Amino acid sequence: MLQGALARPMLRFAIPLIASGILQQSFNSVDVAVVGRFAGSDALAAVGSNGPVIGLIINLFLGLSVGANVVISNYIGQRNSRGVRQAVHAAALLAILSGIIMCTSAQLIARPILEALDTPESCLDQAVLYLRIIGAGMPFMIVYNFGAAILRSVGDTRRPFYSLVVAGIINVCLNVVFVVGFGMGVEGVAWATVISNIANAAIITRLLMRERSDIRLEPHRLLSPSREVFKICAVGIPAGVQSTVFSISNVFILSAINSFGVIAAAGSAAALNYEIYCYFVINAFGQTCVAFTSQNFGAGHYDRCRRVLLISLVYSTTISVALNAGITWQRDFFLSAFTSETDVLFFAGERVATVLLFQFVACYYEMAGSAMRGLGYSMTPALITIFGTCVLRLVWVGLFPADGSFAALLAIYPVSWLLTDICMALAARVIHHRLTPKAENTSNADVSDLAV
Repeated sequence: MLQGALARPMLRFAIPLIASGILQQSFNSVDVAVVGRFAGSDALAAVGSNGPVIGLIINLFLGLSVGANVVISNYIGQRNSRGVRQAVHAAALLAILSGIIMCTSAQLIARPILEALDTPESCLDQAVLYLRIIGAGMPFMIVYNFGAAILRSVGDTRRPFYSLVVAGIINVCLNVVFVVGFGMGVEGVAWATVISNIANAAIITRLLMRERSDIRLEPHRLLSPSREVFKICAVGIPAGVQSTVFSISNVFILSAINSFGVIAAAGSAAALNYEIYCYFVINAFGQTCVAFTSQNFGAGHYDRCRRVLLISLVYSTTISVALNAGITWQRDFFLSAFTSETDVLFFAGERVATVLLFQFVACYYEMAGSAMRGLGYSMTPALITIFGTCVLRLVWVGLFPADGSFAALLAIYPVSWLLTDICMALAARVIHHRLTPKAENTSNADVSDLAV
């Protein structure tokens, strides 16, 4: 990360991340496909309606894993072995605590939040059951994500991917056994996901415990928390709050989608899978940008930080345009994997043409925000995204007319992405001018000095 060319190493780093994201999302997508094909539209709506709710619960804590990545990478750039070891165990402790909170929250809020979102009555009970079972597996999901963040900080994106391959195979096999073989429906796909998450967490934990470098996980050190917990939180909490507020806005949009009925909810759930798949390209290059920027900033290589941002932006935009356009062009083919019902396909197609086609617009603000986090500026991109994307969506839903169309409701996505791009570009310019004199006179910078 610190020497030589950047473009090829960054691509090698990002490809396993893209594959990992797709595999992780496939846990939910396989659930959606299996129930859509073998349990009907009510079960499809029940599983699909939970996507934004699950995101709301886990995103705050996933932000902490971003903080772990930044802090560990920065220490590696400084060649601070003691700092790396302390940050690894601080991250592991945060993962355990986060998992307990997530599991408890899912059990308590499942029915109230789904009722508040006007989940169609015909699928409400199934949706509640699915969320509560998935909640039981959230601690294992978060342990994997923290473990993967630790490995990414040293440039290892392959082993987390291999772990997901094993978990994905388990998930698919158990889905077929539970739903097709035993007729368990929504309950079956939920338990398949939980079991696969347990396997995933066990593999990543085992990998870290067998490490021979500074990122080795030693369980007895978890009882000695260090100040690195606060450093991780300083970077990770703003990122998590951003993702959480982002999820809240999507939850409100989901409520508006549910007002169109169970068919629209099912169609939206089917199309959403492809948005998430394509987003993992953007997210992978964002994580790449964070890791490379953190190490190079820690080593005082500010010129390389600027090149990391440019390369991340070129890669993410080019690949996103190709995927967005290709899936939209052949949307009937792709959507048929989730449902064969004509009415459901109509609403799904509307979402693809209105939202997915323009998703590449989000690349700039995601890459610029990732670069800022790598430099220790975590609150700035969080606030911009909250106000540029989330608040605007909430206002849009609040003012949306009762007789408005489905496509008009979803048009807020590309509009909010564009507005956030503009705001992020202005902020990036300010931070660039602020850091340039400091970068010329300082090396071995610590993100804790810049976490604002």
